[in-house]
Amino acid sequence: MMLEKIALTGRVLGVLLYAPPESKECQPLLATLQEPQWIAEWPYEGGQQAAALLAAGVADNQPETLAEAYQRLFVGPYALAAPPWGSVYLDKESVLFGDSTLRLRQWLRVKGIEAQREHNEPEDHIGTLLMLAAWLAEEQQQALVSELLAQHLLPWAPRYLALLQQHAGHPFYQGLAQLAQATLAAWAADGPAPQVKLELYY
Repeated sequence: MMLEKIALTGRVLGVLLYAPPESKECQPLLATLQEPQWIAEWPYEGGQQAAALLAAGVADNQPETLAEAYQRLFVGPYALAAPPWGSVYLDKESVLFGDSTLRLRQWLRVKGIEAQREHNEPEDHIGTLLMLAAWLAEEQQQALVSELLAQHLLPWAPRYLALLQQHAGHPFYQGLAQLAQATLAAWAADGPAPQVKLELYY
């Protein structure tokens, strides 16, 4: 049951935190989020307020479009208030492709997992890791899911999501950050592997 929940929620959150809202991956999810009944099917508590923010954010009556908010929060050109890569939080220099990324890359290699990446981007993007957790859950790889979450995602993701919620400036990404926070907290509570405590630098 835990794997089924991770498979569903990880894929939804991963796509929404990774792909541009106008992409073919996001479009069906955005349509679903406009329907009020989806929150009843979400397997974790704490999503009601997030659902209202998400619905408001999908509506076309915001001063900033969803595409503009995505560009500002995930692409640039200006410095990102909440960078979505793990090594920014886990490395003393707060750099991309830092030591924590190399540890993740080594873990993937040892486990025989081929990470799907666009271009030459770091493997530790929040969306990539959520979708990877979902894929491993679909493949019934509970031990790998637990390792990935405990060692490579949960140590830094709550900090990132708190910053995203704080700086989102758009109801959709505020709601998405809230929903992801509640979901990852439930994953941490359900997970058999103890979460690794790592120092955060950002």
